[in-house]
Amino acid sequence: MIPRYLVDIDLSAASVKQAEVIVIGAGIAGLFTAIRAAETDKVLLITKKSLLESNTRYAQGGIAAVISEKDSPEYHRQDTLIAGAGLCDPEAVNVLVHEGPEGVRDLIRMGTQFDLENGELALTKEGAHSQRRILHANGDATGYEIVRALSDKALQHPNIEVWDDHFVIDLITQDGECYGVWVQKPDGSKVYVQGKATVLCTGGTGQLYRYTTNPVIATGDGIAIAYRAGAVIRDMEFIQFHPTALVYPGAPRFLISEAVRGEGAVLRNINGERFMERYHHQLELAPRDIVARAIVSEIEKTNSTFVFLDFTHESEEKVKARFPTIYEFCLNYGLDLSSDWIPVAPAAHYMMGGVKTDLHGETSVKRLFACGEVSSTGVHGANRLASNSLSEAIVFGRRIVERIKELEPVNRIPDVRFANPDRELPIRPFIERRLKLQKIMLRYAGVTRTSTGLQKGYEELSKQIHIFDYRLTKREEYEFANLLVCSLLATKAALLREESRGGHFREDFPEKDDLVWRKHILFSHTDGILEERIGDV
Repeated sequence: MIPRYLVDIDLSAASVKQAEVIVIGAGIAGLFTAIRAAETDKVLLITKKSLLESNTRYAQGGIAAVISEKDSPEYHRQDTLIAGAGLCDPEAVNVLVHEGPEGVRDLIRMGTQFDLENGELALTKEGAHSQRRILHANGDATGYEIVRALSDKALQHPNIEVWDDHFVIDLITQDGECYGVWVQKPDGSKVYVQGKATVLCTGGTGQLYRYTTNPVIATGDGIAIAYRAGAVIRDMEFIQFHPTALVYPGAPRFLISEAVRGEGAVLRNINGERFMERYHHQLELAPRDIVARAIVSEIEKTNSTFVFLDFTHESEEKVKARFPTIYEFCLNYGLDLSSDWIPVAPAAHYMMGGVKTDLHGETSVKRLFACGEVSSTGVHGANRLASNSLSEAIVFGRRIVERIKELEPVNRIPDVRFANPDRELPIRPFIERRLKLQKIMLRYAGVTRTSTGLQKGYEELSKQIHIFDYRLTKREEYEFANLLVCSLLATKAALLREESRGGHFREDFPEKDDLVWRKHILFSHTDGILEERIGDV
């Protein structure tokens, strides 16, 4: 049984910190929302590591927005809906494609320096986009440039206080309303932070898997704490595996951006054969789920552990100029992107599901908002279109701040007391527990899935629920508890969805079934498993 709170809480005896708006997480969603909210409110920005450590930092490809006169919101909408495989919320997609360009202008005003070409914003194309609409910075370091600019602005803002190295253990709620957060400080002491609005910007769940493009901090904290707090969680079966992560001895699963294929790179199996024509008419630029499965299929057919990404037709000068970060990283391991075929394979990349929100980012718990990868706004459906994630964060960050302006301050401390078991955990390193969880997810809930495997995976994961019977005190223990919650929700949803759609592929149900499964699977800590049918798109 997953408890409501992970640790003992008694607000009547707690140290209390007042803030008007609490923002948890320091990627593009957290920084952008904090800066916008600080125009009218005092903001406390809490991050469990530091301002420069987030998934955004590693985003290479760019940010999708309609900038070119040859493009239109209708084209962007159509591309997003096609990639989302019938599960997008059309209203949310409309919001994204129409408000994205203004969000990009906000980023520029906040100091982000996107690449220019002949004095105009340089645009590239990525998988499943029909037009060139991807803005990038320093070639392939878009995320880092955005985080750099926003971090600088946040640190200089008089209305923003930053708490580095603080861990939000749980949300404090009463009667379906969020009053703030229970936080562990670097010295291990706890503090209750109260605010009129709490915004989850905690990123995704990449650390559910052994091989991921995500940093070590992506442990699904926001989804898990929102679930325990009673918020509705949606679409947890839809996990995007990036098709092309570096596979090389001694190297991490480093992301080789989709933009490399957008600029003409091709995929070859270990026999040197180009193979994507056997799988999709868009070849290397097919939606990510299709490319990822094609690569897995070729790996299995050729009894190998990778395929090759071939970009050798381009000049060394162009490769270095367009993809300096990827070029340098590969070079550190003796691989030259301009002259070598680069070994790649899929790795966990992005969670399409998350905390369900409305069109202003508010969850089913009052005063609780979610923005960025932690959220399920309805934009991504069953499969996120490349570079829509950064756009989503700024578009819905703007909307969240507009909604927060309507909220009245909270003027009472809720009567919340909760006692957890006081039993010491049996000694077993949490790194070992985490590794076992990741291996279970990789084996049974990866790129391809079956009923038998998912059932086995769910049962194996369920054996770990006993950790909630013990006293948790350390950050790695909280992170493991959060990963466990997310893994149980993801495997259960994948087991229930008896079809294949977007980022969810069942070998035993390989076809899409719109008649039965054109709906969302929802999870609620209080109400159990629910369904939500969607309107026509």
